[in-house]
Amino acid sequence: MQFQQLQYFVAVAETRHFTRAADLVHVAQPSLSQQIKSLERELGADLFLRARGNITLTDAGEALLPLARRILADADTARHEVQELAQLRSGRVRLGATPSLCTGLLPDVLRAFHDRYPGIRLLIEEGGSHDLVRELARGALDLALVVLPLPTPSPALTTVEVLREDLVVVSSPEASAPGGGRRTVRVSDLEGERLVMFRHGYDLRELTVAACRSAGFEPDFAVEGGEMDAVLGFVRAGLGVAVVPRMVAARTGRGLRVTPLARPGLARTIALAHRSDVAPPRAARELQRMLLER
Repeated sequence: MQFQQLQYFVAVAETRHFTRAADLVHVAQPSLSQQIKSLERELGADLFLRARGNITLTDAGEALLPLARRILADADTARHEVQELAQLRSGRVRLGATPSLCTGLLPDVLRAFHDRYPGIRLLIEEGGSHDLVRELARGALDLALVVLPLPTPSPALTTVEVLREDLVVVSSPEASAPGGGRRTVRVSDLEGERLVMFRHGYDLRELTVAACRSAGFEPDFAVEGGEMDAVLGFVRAGLGVAVVPRMVAARTGRGLRVTPLARPGLARTIALAHRSDVAPPRAARELQRMLLER
């Protein structure tokens, strides 16, 4: 049974006339009649009683008609849904990002994407790069913003660099300024400072601890284990200083002293990752384009 045969059958059933039905579906009348006969042979029953000038449905035709209409309607619905997705009118994008990127980079980009494609649902998952890579690999995310280098190199992922972001030191204005109040501080100036530190698995934790050790000292933690908002809150309360991305400090640094790191400073590379073996959906590719063009 072919989809086209059902179209022809419904057209004849509704017009009760082979020639008018052929005009309706834009096909030659002999071709339409041949397809109807082929359908009847396949079903093993006549669908129409063909009296001169009078076309009526047989019992088999009456039974088939609502089913054929439903199949054609479902096909139209499927076509419409696919076109909606193709034209970015509906659908979803599953995006993973580290908490600091959710705070610093994403708000403006997601607002622009939502303004352009209001029918697309945005599903955001926060996590460390290690967790996001795992979620990408199992197909739970379409895209993920991760910090390079990846904790575990994965040949199954494609990564494209989005930006390289400087890190800065934030402190409470009520506390002594790190580095004796100079306009910039070195990583070595953090020796003797009490640090407010992120939880284990947080990319910024590993980066900061590694930088301190490279400068020849072990960092001293006043508080550890928080996410970005908690870390900033603890710094505002005067519990210690923290190393955070410049974009985060610019967006949520109210009530904090922001001190740049002296050259060469510290920076992190942000990349957009997706599975190499599966092309991201159309909506995800559009979000990817906007992120890369930001």
